[in-house]
Amino acid sequence: MNGRKWYKLSAEGAVLGRLAARAALILTGKNRVDYTPHEDKGDFLIITDASKVRVSGNKQTQKTYFRPSRYPGNSKTIEYERMMKNDPCHIITHAVKGMLPKNRLAAKRMKRLKVYPGSEHPNQAQQPVELEI
Repeated sequence: MNGRKWYKLSAEGAVLGRLAARAALILTGKNRVDYTPHEDKGDFLIITDASKVRVSGNKQTQKTYFRPSRYPGNSKTIEYERMMKNDPCHIITHAVKGMLPKNRLAAKRMKRLKVYPGSEHPNQAQQPVELEI
């Protein structure tokens, strides 16, 4: 393995599910020639413009995010539109986490994902390769 590469995706105008599937592919390393399921050979990924991601169908008004509380019968639900105003990065992070395999490597892979709400990001020194969705 000759090191991990840095990739950059722009979420502007991209559909959330397709973006998350592409991100999971890069984080797991399935885009590499030396992919092995039991080894963590994925690359770093920067996703910019998280506030400009879109969803298809009626998800804009109907999609909710569930958050359990510590008390029985008490749970919180947050609508997609409200979550987009408060924390657009969480929407993409949540979707990508759902696309990754549920195993011991998932937490390590999620650490390599960097999501930013605007087009500016502090990872310019890594010289990420621009990708298209």
